[in-house]
This record gives sequence, structure tokens and C-alpha cells, in this order.
Amino acid sequence: MDAGNIVAWTSNWVWGLPMIVFTVILHAYSLSLLNTKVTAFLNKGAQRGRPLSVPSFLIGATALALTLLHGAECAFWAAAYRLLGASTDNKSAMLYSLNALTSYGHEELYLAPHWKLMGALEALNGWILFGLTTAFLFTVIQRVWLQTIPNQVPLP
Repeated sequence: MDAGNIVAWTSNWVWGLPMIVFTVILHAYSLSLLNTKVTAFLNKGAQRGRPLSVPSFLIGATALALTLLHGAECAFWAAAYRLLGASTDNKSAMLYSLNALTSYGHEELYLAPHWKLMGALEALNGWILFGLTTAFLFTVIQRVWLQTIPNQVPLP
């Protein structure tokens, strides 16, 4: 590997790893905020002495909030691509980012050659973020189902 490739490789890691850490922290913090809202909603329904009447609404609203969160995280990656000159325009950067984060990769969009590792790092970041999201959605669904069972104690 020549010196130019070593610098490019190192730059990808220097930019990519902090982006992963930042988005994971943002995701975890947002999940904790969303958990507070879900808990308050569930406890409010339980205090009224009736089962939750809109479990599908709560799950759908949670999924929408998580989708918006993933979109914001893609926007951070897209902004980094634009800042680094790895993508030619905002639309392409955002579309590339959505494709990379979801590992969809269908569009014929590419980063500048010396930034390609960043796309792989974003895909790795997507696996981590979607793992956190899946675990959170599973928990919300489980809590909603438990709440609909009569005589359940409100969850903490």
C-alpha cells in the first residue's frame, strides 16, 4: 500500500469512527427520551383503569419517530460526505447515505474513490443502529401487549 492509500485509509477511519460513536450516542439518547414518552403514555392509560385502547397507534408513532431518527442520522453522514468532498451534491449524498445505512445499496451512487471505506463504515453503523432500534421496538411491543392484559401493574 503506497503512502497516498495509507493516508486515504486512515482518513476514512479518522472520520468514520467518530461518526459511528456520535450516531450511536444520539440514537441511545433519543431512545431514552422516546422511552420516557412511551412509559408516560402507558402509565396514563393504566391509571385510568382501562386497557390501552390504541396499541397500534403507539407502536406506529414509535416506528415513525425511529424512522425520523434514522433519517437524521443519515443526514449527518451525508453532511460529512459533502464536507469531505466525497459526494457531488446534497441529494446524492443523502441518497447514498440512506442506501449505505440500510445496506440497500441499489442506487448507482458512489463516493469519491478515496472515501469508499466511509460507506462501509456507515453500513456497519446502520447494523448497530438498526439493532438498537429492533430491540427498542420489541420492548415497546412487549410493554403494550402486557398493558392490554387486565389487572397489570404499570411498568416502570
